[in-house]
Amino acid sequence: MAPSADRQGFWGQPTSTLDWCEENYVVSVYVAEFWNTVSNLIMILPPIYGAFQTFCDGLEFRYICSFLGLLAVGVGSWCFHMTLLYEMQLLDELPMIYSTCVFVYCLYECFKQENSINFFLIALLLVFSVLVTLVYLQWKEPVFHQVMYGALVACLVLRSIFIVTWVYPWLRPLCYASLGIFLFGFLLWNIDNIFCDSLRSSRKVLPSGVGVVTQFHAWWHIFTGLGSYLHILLSLQIRSTYLKYRPKVRFLCGVWPTLHVEPQRMS
Repeated sequence: MAPSADRQGFWGQPTSTLDWCEENYVVSVYVAEFWNTVSNLIMILPPIYGAFQTFCDGLEFRYICSFLGLLAVGVGSWCFHMTLLYEMQLLDELPMIYSTCVFVYCLYECFKQENSINFFLIALLLVFSVLVTLVYLQWKEPVFHQVMYGALVACLVLRSIFIVTWVYPWLRPLCYASLGIFLFGFLLWNIDNIFCDSLRSSRKVLPSGVGVVTQFHAWWHIFTGLGSYLHILLSLQIRSTYLKYRPKVRFLCGVWPTLHVEPQRMS
């Protein structure tokens, strides 16, 4: 976490319970943590395209919600790091819980009839989300949020590994790429927290362009955003394969992976 004595800017004194290692208001007086803010673009622009493509392919609404959930996390995180206000912190952290609940529902309901709805699982995830929200609003302890989020991610990891081990082993590369990228981002998040003083000291002697590379919380956004996006593609691939559609991975501009599903079913 960030040491005290950061400079003040447009949004005034931070009211959030967290202040990260990037120095406040260094790049712009209007953005508290510039690099931690703009790195959220990876969770804003690709999900917009993904939701649109999923809608055009006529896939189930839950997968559109998955992309929109990732988008909500990106927008919330942008607002949080731009302002360091407590209200914006909630706009970042609570959608992490809600969107991951959508991911859990999609992955645990992937082998059901088309347009089937598991009302029990929806109710269970809804109750979980409400309870986490109410507790977190009263008990403003970030570790509680992190543990609850980690529990949901663990559910996704276990389910994903089961599917690519026993059902669709040819999807292992996508599954392990998503998981590995996400875990690498988590490693950088911890480095940023634990070695903040050393990182800040190094930025004072390194050229500015090189010092940017040490903004590991921004890298956490990039890698976890990419890992989460790939997880949605994995979930879509599993579901569309089970429904005997024809999922095809294409690369937007030759770089960014997208999934297109042809309406014809496989024989």
